Amino acid sequence: MPRLEYVPQHFQIAPNDETALSPVVNLQAREHENIFKFSFQSFGKGLFRTTFTSRDHPLPPHRSAVIPDGKFDHVQWASSSPTLTSRRFSLDEMVVTLDWRDGPPQISLTLSGQKSPIHSDLPYRSYIADGPGIAHYTRYNNGTLHVGLGEKPSPMDLSNRHFVLSATDCFGYDVYRTDPMYKHIPLLINATPDGCVGLFSTSHARGFYSVGSEMDGMWGRFKVYRQEYGGLEEYIIVGRTLEDVVRRYADLTGYPMLVPRWAFGYIAGGMKYSMLDEPRACDALMEFAKKLKQHDIPCSAFQMSSGYTVAESEPKTRNVFTWNRHRFPDPKAFIDAYRKEGIRLIANVKPYVLASHPEYEKLRKAGAFFIDPVTQESATARLWSAGGGESDIGGHIDFTSSTGYRWWYEGIRELKRIGIDSIWNDNNEYTLPNDNWLCALDESSVRKGVGKVLRNDVGFWGRALNTELMGKSSHDALLEVKPNERPFVLTRSATAGTLQYCASSWSGDNVTSWKGVKGANALSLTAGICLMQCYGHDIGGFEGPQPTPELLVRWIQLGIYSSRFAINCFKTSPINNNVGDVIEPWMYEETTSIIRKIIRRRYELIPYLYSLALESHMTAVPPQRWTGWGYEADPEVWKNRVLTDGETQYWLGGSLLIGGVYEPGVSSSNVYLPKDIADPGLQYLNLNAPQTYYSAGQWIEIDSKWDESIPVLAKVGGAIPIGRPCQTLSVGETRNPATLPLDDYRAIEIFPSAGSSNGKEYTNTWYEDDGISPPPACVSSFTIRYTSDARYVNVTFEEKLQPGFMPTWTNLVVILPSGDKRGVTFDGNHAVLVEVDENQRAHFRGHTDRSRERIEVNAQSKF
Repeated sequence: MPRLEYVPQHFQIAPNDETALSPVVNLQAREHENIFKFSFQSFGKGLFRTTFTSRDHPLPPHRSAVIPDGKFDHVQWASSSPTLTSRRFSLDEMVVTLDWRDGPPQISLTLSGQKSPIHSDLPYRSYIADGPGIAHYTRYNNGTLHVGLGEKPSPMDLSNRHFVLSATDCFGYDVYRTDPMYKHIPLLINATPDGCVGLFSTSHARGFYSVGSEMDGMWGRFKVYRQEYGGLEEYIIVGRTLEDVVRRYADLTGYPMLVPRWAFGYIAGGMKYSMLDEPRACDALMEFAKKLKQHDIPCSAFQMSSGYTVAESEPKTRNVFTWNRHRFPDPKAFIDAYRKEGIRLIANVKPYVLASHPEYEKLRKAGAFFIDPVTQESATARLWSAGGGESDIGGHIDFTSSTGYRWWYEGIRELKRIGIDSIWNDNNEYTLPNDNWLCALDESSVRKGVGKVLRNDVGFWGRALNTELMGKSSHDALLEVKPNERPFVLTRSATAGTLQYCASSWSGDNVTSWKGVKGANALSLTAGICLMQCYGHDIGGFEGPQPTPELLVRWIQLGIYSSRFAINCFKTSPINNNVGDVIEPWMYEETTSIIRKIIRRRYELIPYLYSLALESHMTAVPPQRWTGWGYEADPEVWKNRVLTDGETQYWLGGSLLIGGVYEPGVSSSNVYLPKDIADPGLQYLNLNAPQTYYSAGQWIEIDSKWDESIPVLAKVGGAIPIGRPCQTLSVGETRNPATLPLDDYRAIEIFPSAGSSNGKEYTNTWYEDDGISPPPACVSSFTIRYTSDARYVNVTFEEKLQPGFMPTWTNLVVILPSGDKRGVTFDGNHAVLVEVDENQRAHFRGHTDRSRERIEVNAQSKF
């Protein structure tokens, strides 16, 4: 974009501002018949709001976060020596300085006990008008970690790089080079051992972020956020750790949504199935379900690609909210039949209508599309329509239009009514070609709380606003049809606001490659930091060649340790560009049994994965975490680039450290074991090698044969709940057409020290609910505590059940690590050895209070 910077200079306290002794400051500067306004506001707990506007740079009324409650009763602050050109506050264990004596306002924040600011604006050049948009310059903290921006190419560390803040359909992207990708979330966090600070813009407008990639002899090192349209509303979020900043960001934008429990199982997909005419798509999909049973592979859902909407006659383009009646003669009967197989359907929908769509003319006349100001007609563009690289003319739905929004809502509602379980919002990056296209702005979701609107161009309001409104329309329609079920919307594109309507996302149309597996880890860690916490990747690669047997196994081995586990692809083919090939778990005979075992382990892990999702809903802590999350005092996590790149290992919850193998023919991997200064004796247990313990604070090499496992280490003192190795019925489900077994088995894998814990007691808590109810969450907690000595591991158990929730499991099985020969006591009683499994792990049954009550009732009933 052209550089049209103008620096307003002469700021003064705004007229009628009486905030000299409060943590609110309003400034203004009169420059060439224009008035620039700046405001600073504290909400306590490390959250600050700034705005920078003018007559030509207003704030768009619909932003991606709602302004918090403006009351300051809870803010502990003290002001010292206010002047006509500065303010200084002590707030939340930090000192905040605002100074405007030498030009535009400069903010500086210093945490208590530190000499240097954790954040400061660039002198003389902080807040700038830049043509129709703005720029914000801050000092660059060289040599530290920068993370965020939603979804950016690997590595995780964004330092010394430049990014486009927009979204696009980057089919077959390079995980190390492609930018932009699918998400538009202007949240950048600078993380250091001494503290962290995040900057978050609420605008949906396109922008750019230079994260220390620009330097200047006079200005030195700096960061700059450039926003193409409108004024700036930016939040500064400060905390001692990444966890502090992420949680405060969630306080502002909303916590991750509740995800239905079934969504943590294996999700299958593949465009080919729904694109088939012979055999018909419905028959091919039923055959897929039959093969799952033959191979004894559980599957919870299927992503049904848009082939079900392809017209039966020429032009054979995708027509959203229609059904191809040759491929699916009776959609409801097919959906019901799939549910009887235990497989839910996630239907693909795209927010545009091609000119050949049967309802295109109706929608055009009703004003459901954007308007081209040149022609004063519905704006059109060339849109993807059929196979790889094929396109046709059509229009994007304008979700600020009441007609467009309602048409979409009704289409989603009808899909839900006939039995579709959840919605897949796809191709929703809104890559509109012209900023001057006009929005209708008559939809109530946009107009709520909005006064007079001076502009309605899409550049000012932001293309990404439609991504958010599409999510809201899909979410609300699902909820209307099934008010007692939590809506589940999967979205490819996202803004911060979108995540209040869409519970899950993924990294889009990736490519089959070893480097793609490795680089995707960084995307997952970034996603979690930006609150996309039910996130994953198309395992095996969406585009590109078929994976080799080794690569497929390695990818699935890693994939089961992520929140979202899906195998979905569209392998374009020169033979048939419309259909392509698919990846199936049984595609290689020599690996089918290996993959079956891995997927069944995924199902065992669902109680742990689901607990982590409930925890993220309550606390914003992501399930997948950077190696340094919680280990900020370990210098290695900051100085070692392998760790700051975030590509080779990560935490899954607080108990499992996951590594990987990212090259063919390699059978070992290096993993770093972070140390905790509060626990100098911290150790890790290699779950793939019986009784192999390592001290924290070192790099180790783990043997990892491709047909056995990737590196998986457990933190000594940790624990993970597990269930059956198959699909089970959630407690809250009232229908069971597939006659799924109840979720009536719960075990806890614990990781005690090799010998005595010397009296140290380890505590672990996991969470459960009914798996299906909408908010507000009603979450029960289960806590185990254990100590160990040379002969026994001593376990105690406590549960706190919420009203209306009763688990279907009663006993709790305690599983010791492989090779551990000790016994187990449970709540003071000797637990019974049930079995020693194929991995040489001893299983002991412990009786909970509920199981004891049942035993007593059964005993009394005999008399």
